[in-house]
Amino acid sequence: MSRVRTALVGCGKVGQIHASALESLAESEFVAVCDASPERASRFATRYGTSAFTDLATMLKEAHVEAILVATPHPLHAEAVVEAANFGAHALIEKPMAASLADCDAMLAAAQRSGVKLGVISQRRFYEPVARMKAAIDAGKLGRPALGVFQMYSWRDQAYYESDPWRGKWSTEGGGVLVNQSPHQLDLLIWFLGDVAEVSGYWANVNHPGIEVDDTAVASIRFQSGGLGSIITSVSQKPGLFTKVHVHGSSGASVGVETDRGATFIAGVSEIAEPPLNDVWNIPGEEHRLSEFQAEDRIRFASVNATSHYHMLQIRDFLQAILADRTPSVTGEDGRKVVALFTAIYRSQNEHKPIAFPI
Repeated sequence: MSRVRTALVGCGKVGQIHASALESLAESEFVAVCDASPERASRFATRYGTSAFTDLATMLKEAHVEAILVATPHPLHAEAVVEAANFGAHALIEKPMAASLADCDAMLAAAQRSGVKLGVISQRRFYEPVARMKAAIDAGKLGRPALGVFQMYSWRDQAYYESDPWRGKWSTEGGGVLVNQSPHQLDLLIWFLGDVAEVSGYWANVNHPGIEVDDTAVASIRFQSGGLGSIITSVSQKPGLFTKVHVHGSSGASVGVETDRGATFIAGVSEIAEPPLNDVWNIPGEEHRLSEFQAEDRIRFASVNATSHYHMLQIRDFLQAILADRTPSVTGEDGRKVVALFTAIYRSQNEHKPIAFPI
């Protein structure tokens, strides 16, 4: 079987999940890791049997890397991806794609110029209850998707923000709950309802005085399809309640998923403790299937490590896309749409007006 020579850039918390996948997937020949800290790089290299580097260009050249997985803080993504593209290496980026649209565009331009593939981690698309929703929407079982609702009532304590020096600051994180905890569900809203036409939004810091950025945000969306959307996202509910995405159709039918229960997990720190489940399914003639779906997904959850399993599915998809020369399931363009959405919410508050797309 053909394999892709892979490397990890960024040996922090979420890097542990990615390194495990790169080591175990049949499509991957995991050859190197790179981190600004020699100690972190050496520790990862020893654990996973790879070579350690602190300079990306040196790693790309000496290890003959064909694809990188970028797990650095998101304001640093663009520099690594552009450099890799210039070497002809593909890149899969941990969410969010970037903290700014300028960085997104720099990465997209570099990938197009070099003819390499670019993807963004959005492993919740691979959750079975999420894929089930997408299939029902695409099959027209809801009529036209008319209303999408994303609600997150989660929690982060001060220790979380102190766990890395870049967290909780505009200059080094680029934002708060919108940038860090919400991109997965923002991606799902766009995946389900299509491209955004206009956004009005607000953000606040409700109960985290030790950080600069938002811990809560709300927004209203008008999609290009004519559908509407609503966002309430927050990490101010101790110890966390739930995270849900629901889609309601023009036929009156609705489908929904609870992607997370309680506080969302912290990569490299905590585990996913409860299964993602469909919590709404009232398609005519299929109402009885909700309990069946939940039972299936609970059984599956008990048979896999959900914290790493869905990352692995997406990383495999990306490597297979390289080997088959096809488009990965989640592209760089998809990642940019998420950055555009949270950027528009920030701009809407700052400029006191709705923000029209494209931006």
